[in-house]
Amino acid sequence: MVRKVTSDDLPALSELFDAYRVFYEKDSDVTAAASFLNERINKGDSVIFVFEENGELTGFTQLYPLFSSTRMKPLWLLNDLYVKPKHRGKGHSIALIDAAKKLAIDTGAAGLMLETAKSNDVGNQLYPKTGFVCDQDHNYYSWDV
Repeated sequence: MVRKVTSDDLPALSELFDAYRVFYEKDSDVTAAASFLNERINKGDSVIFVFEENGELTGFTQLYPLFSSTRMKPLWLLNDLYVKPKHRGKGHSIALIDAAKKLAIDTGAAGLMLETAKSNDVGNQLYPKTGFVCDQDHNYYSWDV
């Protein structure tokens, strides 16, 4: 079942978030993950949904609010999506994405956007199946400090 995260979920969510970061080749740091997530939850500057099955958190998605100037509407960045490997293929990711879509609809947003690594074979197969379209018309640029 998908639900919004609560502060009681922080220990289990931190483990999931750490595994997600390790998937993207970052060093494991559960303590820093807990601090980061606790700040997001307390400040309310992101929305986090978790999938819970038999009392275990099996996955999560985190969304950040943005705005589309051209559409003059809010827009949500689906920044993080992760499901434990042993729970993949059971529809948990799709349920989390559906919760994100409902959030977009309920908040009057223009939609959802996301990015994923070209090497993320699972994600690159999942997102089109859930209605996302890969943007071939724009270049994505980043600048790091």
